[in-house]
Amino acid sequence: MIDASTNLMMPNRGLITVSLIVATIMLALDTTIANVALPHIQGSIAATQEQMSWVLTSYIVASAVMTPLTAWLSVRIGRKKLLLTSIVAFTAMSVLCGAAQSLFQIVLFRLLQGISGAAFVPVSQAILLDINPPERHARAMSMWVLGITIGPILGAPFGAWITDYTSWRWVFYINVPIGVFCFLSLRGSLVETSLHRRSFDFLGFATLSIATLCLQLMLDRGQMKDWFNSTEIWVEATCGALAAYLFLVHTTTTREPFINLHLFQDRNFATSCALAVVVGVLLIGPMALMTAFLQGLMQYPVMTAGLLLGTRGIGTLFAGAVMGHLLRFVDARLVIVTGFSLAAVALTQMCRFNLQMSYHLILWSGILFGLGISSASIAITSVTFSTLPARLRTDGAAMYNLVRTLGGSIGIAMMQTFFTRNAFAMQVRLAEYVTPYANHLRADLSNTAGLVAMNGRVAAQASMIAYNNTFKLMLVMTLVTIPFAILLRKPIVHKAVAPAAE
Repeated sequence: MIDASTNLMMPNRGLITVSLIVATIMLALDTTIANVALPHIQGSIAATQEQMSWVLTSYIVASAVMTPLTAWLSVRIGRKKLLLTSIVAFTAMSVLCGAAQSLFQIVLFRLLQGISGAAFVPVSQAILLDINPPERHARAMSMWVLGITIGPILGAPFGAWITDYTSWRWVFYINVPIGVFCFLSLRGSLVETSLHRRSFDFLGFATLSIATLCLQLMLDRGQMKDWFNSTEIWVEATCGALAAYLFLVHTTTTREPFINLHLFQDRNFATSCALAVVVGVLLIGPMALMTAFLQGLMQYPVMTAGLLLGTRGIGTLFAGAVMGHLLRFVDARLVIVTGFSLAAVALTQMCRFNLQMSYHLILWSGILFGLGISSASIAITSVTFSTLPARLRTDGAAMYNLVRTLGGSIGIAMMQTFFTRNAFAMQVRLAEYVTPYANHLRADLSNTAGLVAMNGRVAAQASMIAYNNTFKLMLVMTLVTIPFAILLRKPIVHKAVAPAAE
């Protein structure tokens, strides 16, 4: 066995890197690929729309709750064993999800799938940092971010293609060959880390898990339950706040807390976690909005909508290919500012969306947004671990990915709530101008058919205005975030040193 804190110069580093990126893409893909298949699954198992929401919620909640446990498990059983076990369990649960015959079965197996895959992202990130020398960290993190961001982007078009041409069950079965490849390649190439006897802080884990669980449930179901007009949301908010308070009190007073507080003494790590929340909001929030916008309001076919959503992947691929080299010579803080600025320009273009536009505006704004937010994300991830001690990498990776996941959930909840309420308000305001004497409307309001048609036109325009206003909200959030890059310390730029001539 070897110490995880040592820089492992392995001859099979390339194979390990490819396998870890593929495994990360598989996990990230599963967060969105099932969204497109939900109507098909709903018809197959005869479930209501509210019941189907648990297919997504169970996976996200389970993954978020189990992510912090990764650091403790990795030092008790070893990273290699933990990762291989996770791959086997995740692949097996994917098969069971595809074979599910009832709502209970698919929700249960999605829950177990989320638990199984929780270790993928933090462990893969920590391994990539350990198997690469410092001068290659930026490149390794650019590839890792590429995998974690390209997965959700590809989920929509890939899921649409699978459900259109095969069956929704293949949305889950597709994980089998990927899982087998990752298991076999990592089993033969990855070296086990040394084990340590680390006590388990059960109270810290329990309170953090309850707080995370309640927050995720509240965010996922808040809009559906009309937020604090619902008893369920009040219960989740109260329990979550109490659990969070107990966790903070316990963590600051116990000798061996579940979360190592030394992580947040590093200014780059603490600031990067805050920026990761914003990246999660901007990465996942617009994707949820654009899916409904393209299919519902613009009436694009599923495949066309999926391909337009996938254009963000072009910018993401370019960022992943360039940033790893660029960050060796350019200050990461400058890259973060530039990335957020490009995302702001793309959001400005999105604020100009209208019902008569061509797809070109969607195409170019998507590419620019993918380039900007991915560049910022890669630079933030690189800075996060640039000053963090090697012994804290796994703990740091687990915490960083937890806050990034929570940021995505906050983004979806916030954007959908703002859009829904804004659309209703705009429809009420526009309806005030619809009268039988408004000749410019060119509509016959003297019969039911005319009233129904006019209501549809008003609702469509109100939704379009609400989408524009939501993009404006994200634009303001992006611009406000940019100055916080100055809080980061300048990371050490590592350059490869040529060996001396003999």
